[in-house]
Amino acid sequence: MNAVTTEDYKSLIEPVRNKRTFEDVSDRLKELIFNGALKPGQQLPSESALAQLFQVGRQSVREALRILELSGFIRVRPGVKGGAVVESTILSKIGSLFLDAFKFDRVSMEDFTTARRAIEVSMLDFVFKNAGRSDIESLRDNVARAKARIAGNSPAFEENIEFHRLLAKASRNYVFSIVMEAILAVLADFKSKFTVVKIEQSRNVVDCHAAIVTAIAEKKKPKAVVLLKKDLMGASEILIGSAHKERKRIGRTRA
Repeated sequence: MNAVTTEDYKSLIEPVRNKRTFEDVSDRLKELIFNGALKPGQQLPSESALAQLFQVGRQSVREALRILELSGFIRVRPGVKGGAVVESTILSKIGSLFLDAFKFDRVSMEDFTTARRAIEVSMLDFVFKNAGRSDIESLRDNVARAKARIAGNSPAFEENIEFHRLLAKASRNYVFSIVMEAILAVLADFKSKFTVVKIEQSRNVVDCHAAIVTAIAEKKKPKAVVLLKKDLMGASEILIGSAHKERKRIGRTRA
């Protein structure tokens, strides 16, 4: 990416005049990200350059960038060649918040799996309405990579997680992508700590995913719904079983 200069931003950024200038700076930068003027991967001008463009103090700019980083709009790279880079991490931030609620026992595994089934089955309606050829190809590629992983005698957990992320993307509804990211954050965390996925279980999941993609491509919605429910039911049984074992283990430890 070509280096940017202060001049490149003069048409985008106007001076601000506000008692809480850092909030105004933050809001202006978020607006530029939302409308696409600033894109993921694009590096922002230095703090001093932004202060000059907005005609505010560097402290206000520094505070604005801190807020944007915490909110998931940018990432601040350290070092001489570092700086603020537009990088949408909003989905992962939301996923982390949901994961925190789960860890604090605000959400049970039973409630989690029940809500997940309802959400994903509803999401499938939008997949059938909005998915394009590229979405179906992405799903097929995911299944191929999962099968290759299993052929190498390794569970395809990451690929199977990604399948549901791609399914949400195929709905072309960003809210589903947000919700799915929160769900997948819990699944990934739970699996890493408590759940051992066997090769045969992973193979069954991949076969089911392959059949779902075929049903979507052939516009066979009732069949896709049945297959998705089967897929989610199997995942629920594994997760709930692992959760019960973990509760028993904790109970024995405390006793």
